[in-house]
Amino acid sequence: MAQIERAQSSSSGRSSDQTKIEAVEHDTKNHSVSETGRKQSVTTAEKMRRNISAKLANPLAGVSHARLEEMGASYARKHEMGDEEDIRNFKKGACLAQNPQRYDQISGLTDDELAILKKEFTNRWAQPRLMYLTIILCATCAAVQGMDETVVNGAQLFYRGQFGINGEDARSTWLTGLLNSAPYLCCAFIGCWLTTPMNTLFGRRGTIFLTCCFSAIACFWQGFTNTWWHMFIARFFLGLGIGPKSATVPIYAAETTPPPIRGALVMQWQMWTAFGIMVGYASDLAFYKVPDSSGIVGLNWRIMMASAMFPAVIVICFVFWCPESPRWYMSKNRHFKAYQSMCRLRYTKVQAARDVFYMHTLLEAEKEVQHLHGNPILELVRVPRNRRAMLGSEIVMFMQQFCGVNVIAYYSSQFFLDAQFNPVNALSASLGFGIINWLFALPAVYTIDTFGRRNLLLTTFPLLSLFLFFTGFSFLIPEETHHTARVACVALGVYLFGIAYSPGEGPVPFTYSAEAYPLYVRTYGMSLATATTWFFNFVLSITWPSMSTAFTITGGFCWYAAWNIIGFFLVLFFLPETKGKTLEELDQVFSVPTHEHAAYGLRQIPYFFQRYLFRRHVEPERLYERDDSAEDRDVGFDNDQEPGL
Repeated sequence: MAQIERAQSSSSGRSSDQTKIEAVEHDTKNHSVSETGRKQSVTTAEKMRRNISAKLANPLAGVSHARLEEMGASYARKHEMGDEEDIRNFKKGACLAQNPQRYDQISGLTDDELAILKKEFTNRWAQPRLMYLTIILCATCAAVQGMDETVVNGAQLFYRGQFGINGEDARSTWLTGLLNSAPYLCCAFIGCWLTTPMNTLFGRRGTIFLTCCFSAIACFWQGFTNTWWHMFIARFFLGLGIGPKSATVPIYAAETTPPPIRGALVMQWQMWTAFGIMVGYASDLAFYKVPDSSGIVGLNWRIMMASAMFPAVIVICFVFWCPESPRWYMSKNRHFKAYQSMCRLRYTKVQAARDVFYMHTLLEAEKEVQHLHGNPILELVRVPRNRRAMLGSEIVMFMQQFCGVNVIAYYSSQFFLDAQFNPVNALSASLGFGIINWLFALPAVYTIDTFGRRNLLLTTFPLLSLFLFFTGFSFLIPEETHHTARVACVALGVYLFGIAYSPGEGPVPFTYSAEAYPLYVRTYGMSLATATTWFFNFVLSITWPSMSTAFTITGGFCWYAAWNIIGFFLVLFFLPETKGKTLEELDQVFSVPTHEHAAYGLRQIPYFFQRYLFRRHVEPERLYERDDSAEDRDVGFDNDQEPGL
């Protein structure tokens, strides 16, 4: 903390760490320096970055309780945080912020406060009612997203004929893909990049409110379109609601929930999105038989498209009952409002003071890092540790789309019809996929932290490939003589694919991307990750109708089955495991050169056969548990010194 204060009070705006890093980086650019000296200098710079990351992990580490109480009281008085009782809360809260689990070592806490602090860890889901309302808000926002994505699945069975694009010619197939992909085109190039300015101007609640307004208006608008280009405009506008919301809601959840349940709630974005996908399929089935009324053609598909507005309207009605993010208030220098907001989300004021003080300290540490580092976007590429995190994040985000899941999410009703299902059965089969997708996302809350991110993907990618091959070849079963077998095999393949996808490529990409990057570049890394997944979502949804026409449905499924095989090897070679690791341990994990990790992945193949097929007792290789000297040798060098990344 003393270093933070020196950074703020320095007239030159530079800390000693900054000077050292700049000196190191200057040395690395000086071609007269010897190769050995240059490696040592870059290693020193990398170690400094690690030290800074450790400060971001816990800026209060090593500070005495007396000093913490002084810091807490000073912060409360400076920002006029209340009366003497509130100042007392900040004194105790500052000590708790250093290590919340050691609440029993803090003197001066009342019995009631100790009981509540203990309950945070013994019964972590015991939270105030307003905290649960905030959780419901985040879950409903995710459901909005899922429903926005899938009501088109059944509606397109009807509006394609009305818009004159239901043929198999190139114009019809490309326009069908364009209408499906329009929101994701907007997300990738406009929506995701509006997240930061919208959050800055309107706050977290304001951004959620506006994006749900955009979603509700766009869904209602879609029900009144009469041409393909009018539908395209309405669905493109829908992307303004999907993009910023998908980035803002997890941030809002992380900034309002207490640490013991934070990870579980942030990860449940994917689970409740799957719930919304299921509701979208149910809506398609529910309104299928709605007859046209006087003067309205296609009333059934119009209601399907408009029905997605209802969860968005629910969010609009109660979003402002929830408190604003305390961290956003702090970014506006409104610290007392942040404290008031946090008091509404915690049982006791000492809990609120603890979390507000820690947020403040972390923000000050982040400001220091911004002084010490250059352009954070360049840091993503220039620093080897960050490049490897970016590589891993981009792999899982790319494969979340190219595993083929959204072919099923957006077009399942159509290819169930192609498998000779009748329309009602096709919509029912799509609903079955939605139910499976949601139910099998529930165990991921447990498996992602026990089985591990990398192991989940290495296990599920071969299964995803196998089930897509199975589904694709099921379309080759002769319909005339084996109708029942053809229908059963297509449905079985799709459902097995959903079972394998939901605990693997469903929750892993956003979880992995959120934890792989160091804190000082995390927001930029997440923006890139979000834009990546929406861009390839657009690519997949616009190309499938033409691909399935040109290659047949069997060829299209085999194409994505092959990508799952590629995804398996990308994960095997280039994706380090991040399960259960601290920020310092992640720095060590991502400091392993890429070529070494690829070689390690290759060696895991014979290990797997020896251990699990031949049942031999073989000890697994532990790549990341290395001594300091090995770590120093492997820490990131410049591109001309390091093979790979």
